Amino acid sequence: MELLHSRILGDGKPLLILHGFLGMSDNWKTLGNQFANDGFQVHLIDQRNHGKSFHSDEFDYEILSQDLSNYMEHYQVSEANIIGHSMGGKTAMKFSISHPNHVSKLIVADISPKYYPPHHQYIVNALTQLDFNSIGSRKQADEILSQHLADFGIRQFLLKNLYWVEQGKLGLRFNLDVLKDRMEEIGESIPATSTFEGPTLFLRGDRSEYILPNDYSEIQKHFPQADIKTIDKAGHWLHAENPKQFFEKAANFLNS
Repeated sequence: MELLHSRILGDGKPLLILHGFLGMSDNWKTLGNQFANDGFQVHLIDQRNHGKSFHSDEFDYEILSQDLSNYMEHYQVSEANIIGHSMGGKTAMKFSISHPNHVSKLIVADISPKYYPPHHQYIVNALTQLDFNSIGSRKQADEILSQHLADFGIRQFLLKNLYWVEQGKLGLRFNLDVLKDRMEEIGESIPATSTFEGPTLFLRGDRSEYILPNDYSEIQKHFPQADIKTIDKAGHWLHAENPKQFFEKAANFLNS
C-alpha cells in the first residue's frame, strides 16, 4: 500500500484538507496554520499524481477515496473533519458517502455533486508545451506558458509545481501524462442514490460558476444537512482569493 504524502500541523481534532486538480497541499499552508492555531490537527494532503505523493496510472474518485481511507488507517485517525476544494471536494464527497462513520463534518469548496464536462483542456494544452530538456528556469517556463495562458494567477498556481528533478533539470510535480487522459473522470458526478447524512457546508465563490442556484436541489438530495454559503469577491479559488472570509465561515461551522 502506497501512502499519500502530507504535512501535519498542530494538535487537536483531525482536519484533513484536500487540494484541487493540478494543485498540492502547499496551496493550503497559510490556511492550514490558521486552522492549527484554532485547535485542529491539520493534515495537508497531496492526492495521488499530485504534489509529493506517488504517481499511478490508476485515477478515479473510487481510488482517491480509498487512498484517503488508507491514510486515515495509517495515522490511526478514526474520525475527522474534511475540507475538499474542487477535485478534492469530489474526493471528500465520495469518501463521506462511502465512510460516513469516519467523517465528523464535511466542507466542500466550490464544486457540486453534478457531472462537469472536461474544461481544463486549454491548461493541459499549455502545459504540454513545456519542454524541460530546454527550460532551465521558472522565468523561461512562465514565458512559454504566457504564450498560451494569459491569466497570470493561473500561471503562478501551475508554476508552484516546478521543482528540480536533478541538478540542472526542472520538472512538474503532478503527473501530467496520466491526468491529461483522465479529464472525463475528474468531472464525474456522485452516484445518483448516494447520500451523506452528516453536517455539511458547501462554500461557493460569488464570481464562480461551479455552484449555481439550480444546483442547490442536487446538493440537498445527496447531502440533506447541507448549508450553502457564498464567499464574497471570489471565484473558483475562493480560499486563495478571500482567505479571511473562507476561514471565518469554515471555522464557525467546524466549531459550532
